[in-house]
Amino acid sequence: QVQLVESGGGLVQPGGSLKLSCVASGFSLTSYHMSWYRQSPGQERESVAHIDSTSNNMRYYAQMKDRFTISRDNAKNVVYLQMNSLEVEDTAVYYCAAHSVEHSNWHSLPWRTADYRGQGIQVTVSS
Repeated sequence: QVQLVESGGGLVQPGGSLKLSCVASGFSLTSYHMSWYRQSPGQERESVAHIDSTSNNMRYYAQMKDRFTISRDNAKNVVYLQMNSLEVEDTAVYYCAAHSVEHSNWHSLPWRTADYRGQGIQVTVSS
């Protein structure tokens, strides 16, 4: 069964850290660019970070750039999102997605064109 499954979410206090994982099964991530997105209540889904298939290039969006780190371990078929200095505004459902390397512009791939998508995991930042 082909799927992406996120884990590592939960409740954390402002200033805290969480590390999300996205494990792929049924296919190899080697040939896919990977992305994290998030969606807050009442808001549109937005990009958080992208990493290309080679792991050599990453892109972060807006205020996440200095606090979040995207990485991947193709041998383990997993992508990570390390989130530090979390803020209340980071509260959202976080999703991972895979785009095949046939997609150009790895750094700005939209959710709607993903080949595979995770179900999402809740991250709540609150005191």
